[in-house]
Amino acid sequence: MKKLILLVFSFVLLLSGCSLNFQKQDEVVQTKEKTKGKAIIPKYNISDKYYRTILPFEPGEARGMIVGNLNTRYDIDEFETGLMRIAQNTFDTDQYYFQEGQQIKRDTIKLWLNRKFTKAQLKEQGLKSSENIGLNPLDTGKGETPIYLAHILEHDYLTKTDKGTVKLGGITIGLALNSIYYYQTVQYGPTYEKKIDYSKMKSEGEQIAAEVLKRIRSMKKLGNIPVTIALFETQSKSSVVPGNFFAYTNVDAGSSSIDGWEKVNEKYFLFPSTDAQDKHRDDLTAFLNFKQDVEEYFPNYNGVIGRAFYVGDQLQDLKISIPIQFYGKMEAVGFTQYVTGLVMDRFPKYISVSVSVTSVDGPEALIVKKANETEPFVHIY
Repeated sequence: MKKLILLVFSFVLLLSGCSLNFQKQDEVVQTKEKTKGKAIIPKYNISDKYYRTILPFEPGEARGMIVGNLNTRYDIDEFETGLMRIAQNTFDTDQYYFQEGQQIKRDTIKLWLNRKFTKAQLKEQGLKSSENIGLNPLDTGKGETPIYLAHILEHDYLTKTDKGTVKLGGITIGLALNSIYYYQTVQYGPTYEKKIDYSKMKSEGEQIAAEVLKRIRSMKKLGNIPVTIALFETQSKSSVVPGNFFAYTNVDAGSSSIDGWEKVNEKYFLFPSTDAQDKHRDDLTAFLNFKQDVEEYFPNYNGVIGRAFYVGDQLQDLKISIPIQFYGKMEAVGFTQYVTGLVMDRFPKYISVSVSVTSVDGPEALIVKKANETEPFVHIY
């Protein structure tokens, strides 16, 4: 087992040395022909799970909007990273470069996320009739008509040309759909919630996707490029696991119709939970054995929780959180050593496991075991 990494300063120096070497290998290209704009394509990628990002970084048109539109931080992170996973089915990480969405303007996304309005509602909102382009259904005034579309996320994928420029090679559009609708019948009154039937959410999502594609094709630069649209089911405000993408479609360059949908068989489970007990008993048992061993080290402690990511029925990744109070640094070191041994002994080699140990003072330790690797990475903060 690798030694615990305690010399943070040495670690930072090592990373600094690597970054200097990476910069020498970066490639400079023009952003457009006949312009002086320059873009840097990093030579190295930290993982084949990610795309190289065009530099300098250009914030997306809808930057920051996602925070107010999705219910939890877990949904926000998964919506972004999951959309990138789906993009890899079409856009190879070796040939395409990532850029945050630049094509659909911020004000346009705001209007698309609205409900449809009556003439009276338009006047009340201070909008023009040309701005009545909301993709959510008309509000009946009774608080019973759900808002299905919570957020729209655009990712752009660029390619390098023979002339030393980069150009837009395709885009992905993520549509976040509410699984639960929160509403009030009177202003400042109590908030109610309404569960949205999955089949209804899916149907509405597919209809919204068809309209989004139609609008995209009418935009400058987007009429003749490949488009991937993916549907994401959000979780409730109280959820401690993220939602998941459940379907996507690839639309060829120039096409304005959706021919069919591919199923995305991904899902997160909370360990322990009744849902995990019903569907993934063996994996949950391994987690519970790990949890029991931790509790034996600290009697009467039961704060260990896990977030398990499945593709189909196969557990791919397990993230474990252990909030605990230490009274000295060596106590934290000893506990981390003990937990590292449990990680290696209790979980199958083919899954990735990460353990975050925290206290009221902040992060204390990080343990990472990658799939099929025999040595973990351990860091004491």
